[in-house]
Amino acid sequence: MTFTTASHRCTTRRPSLLAALGHLVGVWRQRQALRSLDDRALRDIGVSRDAARAEARRPIWDAPETWRR
Repeated sequence: MTFTTASHRCTTRRPSLLAALGHLVGVWRQRQALRSLDDRALRDIGVSRDAARAEARRPIWDAPETWRR
């Protein structure tokens, strides 16, 4: 018989300030990259030019829940 024990707790930890800032910079970079795509690339991913501009104008702290770690 094998004995196993859990050596970690199941708690959620808040990200460090540095990790949070890194996430915000990442969101900003992704939005800038989206804004710089040409019409052909936007068509490939199914995003209109207006939607790309609107996304790029959003504040960096306003990221969809799926973008969070």
